Amino acid sequence: MAADGGDGTLVATRSGLVRGRREHGLIAWRGIPYIAPPVGPLRYRAPRPVEPWEGVLDATEYGAVPPQPRTSTAAGAGRRTRTAEDAITVSVLRRARSAGPRPVMVFIHGGGFGIGGASATAYAGERLVAHGDVVFVAFNYRLGALGWVDLSRFGTPEDPVDGNLGLRDQIAALAWVRDNIAAFGGDPDDVTVFGESAGATAVLTLLCVPAARGLVTRAIAESPVIGAVPDAEQAAAWADEFRLLLDATPAAMPRRLREADVDELMDVTKRLGDRISEERPGTLLLAPVVDGDLLPIRPLDAFARGESAPVPLVIGTNADEGTLFQLLVRDLAATPGHIDRLFEQTLPSARQAILGGYPAYPRGRSIAGLVTDLMFWAPAVAAAAGHAAVAPTWMYRFDFATPLMDRVGLGATHAAELDFVFGRPDSGFQRLFGLLGGRRAARAVVARMHARWLRFAIDGDPGADWPRYEAQARRTLIIDIADRVESDPRAETRRAWEPLTAPR
Repeated sequence: MAADGGDGTLVATRSGLVRGRREHGLIAWRGIPYIAPPVGPLRYRAPRPVEPWEGVLDATEYGAVPPQPRTSTAAGAGRRTRTAEDAITVSVLRRARSAGPRPVMVFIHGGGFGIGGASATAYAGERLVAHGDVVFVAFNYRLGALGWVDLSRFGTPEDPVDGNLGLRDQIAALAWVRDNIAAFGGDPDDVTVFGESAGATAVLTLLCVPAARGLVTRAIAESPVIGAVPDAEQAAAWADEFRLLLDATPAAMPRRLREADVDELMDVTKRLGDRISEERPGTLLLAPVVDGDLLPIRPLDAFARGESAPVPLVIGTNADEGTLFQLLVRDLAATPGHIDRLFEQTLPSARQAILGGYPAYPRGRSIAGLVTDLMFWAPAVAAAAGHAAVAPTWMYRFDFATPLMDRVGLGATHAAELDFVFGRPDSGFQRLFGLLGGRRAARAVVARMHARWLRFAIDGDPGADWPRYEAQARRTLIIDIADRVESDPRAETRRAWEPLTAPR
């Protein structure tokens, strides 16, 4: 509850008082530290509790975003802002007038674990709060080499280097919600965590992390890349390559990592990431790592074995995820040469069956379709089938695209669903891609999808017309101009991909 009994902007957290501000019938608190700043001797260390502060913390502005390439900051954060290593903060939004503990929606942002921030305009939660009377939470976490390259093998008892730091930050943020959200009007026992892209990968990974049990009531994963999580052996090999690019001996690495300029670490990360993408298609340098400790086994294996946390799950992908990376971003580059290497390094015997599902290969959108299915759709289907055995699961495919999106070759591309989830029919993206029509249809899709996400977060069920996903029928909601349900969409292609997503 509010600490001042006045306008509701002053709240007592476990670390101290914070003051937010009223905005259009809502109250926002921004930039609240939830762990001790991971700087100096705490760089490359697991999260430490934040030190309590005296007086009142001004929580009216987002502040900085975590270090990331300068060229990506504006796009990732949604506004021009500075970067800082101590920007590991949480933000909260709720209605100014709201009775009783409310359901909580915690969003984990995307950006390939290398860019982005909770302040991104694409993730603004105002409409979720206004329309659903939920408490909305978003947070920053360590990015790039500071959070997602596992260099723990270089640590010593005297000078430790911890791993899975970004994942540990996310667990710490959820623990902060558990311990503090009641003071903001939220219900700590009613927490839906949702995320997109890397954020969705994190959501599914958290369901497989024993230390995160009890922190999540429900989960939504939009376009996860859950099949690209490396194991400890692969992470160790990449760590050695990282060390060589940093020009350091193994013994010197702990000190080198803590003293290195952030720009140098980002440069090494980009060089190594580009090489891995070229040499090992379908793998990602920046990702959670199966370390046998925090993350005991590969998430896809945990789902297949029925070992994921038994909480209700909504999971899905977009029909044309790969077009964004083929046409604009180009960081999941795929050519026939990449595809050849992919099959040579994984399962050569599956090549013919898989390529049979793309009769135009390598022409047209077929390579983008392969990227969609390899990185997003096939692993998501495998995770859904496994999780359906332990908890209610709903699967969707987002197919909606305006005429202009189809004409330029994007279709229902990666991240296209975000405006629909967050209830923004009039965003700049929607205005641009509605120039050739489709705005009215988009508004109707926004209304339905936004309502489904809220209904799931509030009631635990996304709607009577959306049947649960089961490994036999595999009924999937197709979100389009008119929603429909399909049983086992693209069944033959799904079966062809199964050898690459099967438990190892």
